[in-house]
Amino acid sequence: MRDIFRGFGAVFYKETLHVRRDFGTLFFSLIIPLLQMLLLGYGIDTNIRQINTVVFNADGRRESRELLDRLKNSDTFHLVRYVNTDHEMNEMIIAGKARVGIKIPVDYSDKLLHKMSAQVLVLIDGSDSSVAGQAINVTTSIGLDESLRRVLVNNETFAVDMRPKLLFNPDSRSPNFFLPGLTAILLLNVTTFLTAFSIVREKERGTLEQLFVTPVRPMGLLLGKLLPYLVIGFFELCMILTFMRFAFHVPIHGSVILLAFLSLPYIFVSLSLGILISSKANSQSEAMQLAFLTILPSIFFSGYIFPRETMPKIFYVISYFVPASYFINITRGVILRGAGISHLWIDALALFAMGTFLLVIAARRFQNKVIMA
Repeated sequence: MRDIFRGFGAVFYKETLHVRRDFGTLFFSLIIPLLQMLLLGYGIDTNIRQINTVVFNADGRRESRELLDRLKNSDTFHLVRYVNTDHEMNEMIIAGKARVGIKIPVDYSDKLLHKMSAQVLVLIDGSDSSVAGQAINVTTSIGLDESLRRVLVNNETFAVDMRPKLLFNPDSRSPNFFLPGLTAILLLNVTTFLTAFSIVREKERGTLEQLFVTPVRPMGLLLGKLLPYLVIGFFELCMILTFMRFAFHVPIHGSVILLAFLSLPYIFVSLSLGILISSKANSQSEAMQLAFLTILPSIFFSGYIFPRETMPKIFYVISYFVPASYFINITRGVILRGAGISHLWIDALALFAMGTFLLVIAARRFQNKVIMA
C-alpha cells in the first residue's frame, strides 16, 4: 500500500514551488476571477434607468412642463435634448443618441383647459425589448396617474393619453436585438485569437529571432501579419450577415455596403489588440488567457446585453474604451435603424484611432525587442 504513494511528497513539494514561482498562474487563477466579479457586480444593473430621451415640446406652457417634470422625476427618463422639429427628434433616435422621443402637441394645454383628451406621442426605439417595455410601462402609468390626479383635483373626466409607438422592431423580436450585437462579439473572438496566436507561434518555433535579423521593420512585420487576418475577418463578417438575414430573418434596413465599410475599423482594432497580446505573451496558453480578458468587458460593458446608460458613472466612462461599444452602435444603427454615415462616422473614427494606437504600441514593443536582440 505504501508503494502506491511513493514519491508523492517530493512531487507535491516540487509542484508547490513551481506554482509559487509562476506568478502568471497565480494571477490568472486567483486575482482575475475576483477582479471580474468586482467589475461585473458593481458595473451591471438590470434595472432600466435614465433612458436617453429627446423632447419636442410644441406647447411650452405650464401643463406641458409639469408633464415633463413627472417624466424626469420617475428616474426612468434622462432628457438629453430639447428639439424644435419632428425631423430633429427622428434623427436623434436613428443616430442612437436617444432611445425615446416625447412629442407634446401645440394644443396640449388648451385641450386640458377645455377638459378634452390631450394626446402625447411617445416614440420608442424598439430594438431593445427591455428598454422599450420599461418605457411603455412608465409613460403609460404616468399618463394614467396624471389623469387620475386631474379627476380628483379638478373633477375632469378626460385623460392625458400617452400614445407609445414602437420603431424599428415593432414585434420585439429578440434576434433583431441580440444578433447585430453578437456580430461584434464573434468578430472580436475570431480576429483577436487568430492574431494573438500568430506571433506567439513564431516565438515557440524560434523563427521570430530570424525575422528580427531581416531588413523587415517592426511596422512592416505587424502589417504583414495583420492583413491576411483582416481578409479572414471580413469574410467572417459576410458569413455572419448572410446567416443573420436568411436563417434568422433579421431585416437590414440600412446599406449593407456601408455596414461592411464601417466594419473595417472594428476588425482593424480587434487585429491590433491581438497583435499587442501576442507581443506580450510568451506561449499560446498565455495568449489565450490574455485574449479571454477582452471578451467579458466586450459582452457586459458594450451595451450588448445591458444598456450602458444603467451603469454607474465610472463604468459608463470605461465603456468608451471598449471597442465593441462603438461597433454595436454601428451594427444596430445600420441593421435596425437604417442609420447612415452622417450618424455613425464618429464611431468609425473612434475605432480607427483606437486601432492605430494599439498597433503603434505593439510596434514599439517589437522595436525594443529588436534593439535588445
